[in-house]
Amino acid sequence: MYTIAQTRRYLSDGKLDARLSGLYGVTGEALIPYRMRLLNALDAFLAEFPQHCDGENTPVQLFSVSGRTELGGNHTDHQHGCVLAAGVSLDIIAVVTPIKENTITVKSEGYPADCISLSDLSIHKNEIGTSAALIRGTAAFFAQRNIKVGGFVAYTTSSVLKGSGLSSSAAFEVMLGAVCNYFYASEALTQDTLAIIAQSVENQYFGKPCGLMDQMACALGGVVAIDFADTAKPQWQQISLDFAKEGYAFCMIDTGGDHADLTDDYAAIPAEMKSVAQQLGADVLRNTDEDAFWQNLPAIRKACGDRAVMRAIHFYGDNKRVPMQITALSEGRFADYLAMVMESGRSSLANLQNIYSCHKPQQQAVSITLALCEKFLGGKGAYRVHGGGFAGTVQAYVPVDDRDAFCAAINAVLGENACHVLNIRAEGAAVLLPDATDKL
Repeated sequence: MYTIAQTRRYLSDGKLDARLSGLYGVTGEALIPYRMRLLNALDAFLAEFPQHCDGENTPVQLFSVSGRTELGGNHTDHQHGCVLAAGVSLDIIAVVTPIKENTITVKSEGYPADCISLSDLSIHKNEIGTSAALIRGTAAFFAQRNIKVGGFVAYTTSSVLKGSGLSSSAAFEVMLGAVCNYFYASEALTQDTLAIIAQSVENQYFGKPCGLMDQMACALGGVVAIDFADTAKPQWQQISLDFAKEGYAFCMIDTGGDHADLTDDYAAIPAEMKSVAQQLGADVLRNTDEDAFWQNLPAIRKACGDRAVMRAIHFYGDNKRVPMQITALSEGRFADYLAMVMESGRSSLANLQNIYSCHKPQQQAVSITLALCEKFLGGKGAYRVHGGGFAGTVQAYVPVDDRDAFCAAINAVLGENACHVLNIRAEGAAVLLPDATDKL
């Protein structure tokens, strides 16, 4: 590994510029903030872990994991369905060094440090919903694969805003897996395996019943079509898509909604979909016969309730829409792809019902943002709720010539920097520095 001093020179001499350009889609002077971000992280790492550092002689590795955006298939992954997703240019970075102690300590900018002992990898109920649970769970699932994880200290900082719908938690989970894979598995695990571990950690240790899409997109990067029919071995393929060449800016709008206390709303979606599946003799909707669903609708309504039925209808529609979106892109029919983005958005609004929480009907930031998109786009492009819904973000495809005016209009209502223009990132989980010496 490079020492901190060597890493500083490597960055300052521009030797990492080509890599950074590939990750963030910028060149020249636009790379300066990305270099400075890494240099500042090195400073913060030294300040946070003086007891584990030999000053500038400390060997380190740098990691970066992208956030993700969902392009097609809203809440289909947890029903073993199909999705179209992509890594984005917002990411989490980490400065890491291994230590002799049998502990892992992670300090994330703006949050208290989390420290766990590797002598106890069991689920701790008091850690559910915390970063400590993710750290402990990652080490535990590596142990299940007969990979013994040793101690390390890490400093992380993220541009993937919490609650943004761009999967800050999944990026963090995949980052932990990438660190363990690099230092303690000789990078033997594939990116999709890291994603599977990350999902298991979030389900079992963190306590959130998420699907696998977020982790897969963060780990793989690029635009990726994923079929989760077999969640142990999801099938995936990279898809070619360049928004700029199509004449569009890809915008993510932070609605400013309140993300607090939405876990029950998120959890209700897979639970209700699965309740419908169970009425049809299956565990998830992907394994059901849609014709049987319609034929048995009266009994299913009675057993599961109308909202569960509507959410099942959304699944059937969006799951069929994803392959059609992929075909439209492969055939150069971008206008048809955008039309299906709008169809998915309308289904999320009317059928999936993840636009606002029924427990907080006065708070409808996503609804307002969708209305703003309709007004400011004036029939051009496309827009839809993004990710889990209820709060968070709205996705918009904006003609390049209208981008600045659109963002200004959105920001005037929702606040400065509410509208973010993102690039698709080709690489998901990335180890940034080449090996200078043997790994420790």
